Amino acid sequence: MYHKKESYDGECTRILSENYRSTLEALGEDPEREGLLKTPERVAKAMQFITQGYGMDAGDILRSALFHESYSEMVLVKDIELYSLCEHHMLPFFGKAHIAYIPNGIITGLSKIAHVVECFSRRLQVQERLTHQILDVIQETLKPLGVGVVIEAQHLCMMMRGVQKQNCTTTTSAFSGQFMKNETRSEFLKLISHDLT
Repeated sequence: MYHKKESYDGECTRILSENYRSTLEALGEDPEREGLLKTPERVAKAMQFITQGYGMDAGDILRSALFHESYSEMVLVKDIELYSLCEHHMLPFFGKAHIAYIPNGIITGLSKIAHVVECFSRRLQVQERLTHQILDVIQETLKPLGVGVVIEAQHLCMMMRGVQKQNCTTTTSAFSGQFMKNETRSEFLKLISHDLT
């Protein structure tokens, strides 16, 4: 018999499951019907997974792979997939983050940049705050000469409800240090808008 092994907080799962069972009843559904019997528990576990960023420390993630290096040109990691939950409607938004920094004697492992995105996106969020949280932790932890962050995302709260516009993308950006200069910012924006392969 198939058994998937996962680890969740038992008390949290119990409380959330009870709440989602009540939600199903309030919506006019029968939580005892076959298709919904395990739904409250599934949703409870899914929500814990989707919001696991609350248990992560982005600064610790970056500090776990710091290296002294004299490289002082732009380091860019682009097209980092992100999935988050809008805190206003608890509906998903998803897209890509493009992150660059100019080292000042210290670099971090490239995968750590993607882990920072995961840390902050796996919480109830707004895209504007997410953009600045990523920039701030990189600036504070690596002390680089500058950081640039651009996020492009689609929000189901605009696509499934409300204005119901299907092809709408929201872009947010944040810059510090050298990226406040037009030349550096323009280079960054050019790099993320072109396929170099």
